[in-house]
Amino acid sequence: MDLVTILIIILILALIGVLPVWPHARGFGYIPSGIVGLILIILLIFFLTGRA
Repeated sequence: MDLVTILIIILILALIGVLPVWPHARGFGYIPSGIVGLILIILLIFFLTGRA
């Protein structure tokens, strides 16, 4: 596996992990998942353009 593929898988899992559906995360709002989602989108753009 390529390093970028592993990083994308980890970020997808992190995105699922920061969703505010568990009781301890209800006060966080959508900011953590928005940040992880933004990082994931940036990495996907780099991956698709061939810069990663």
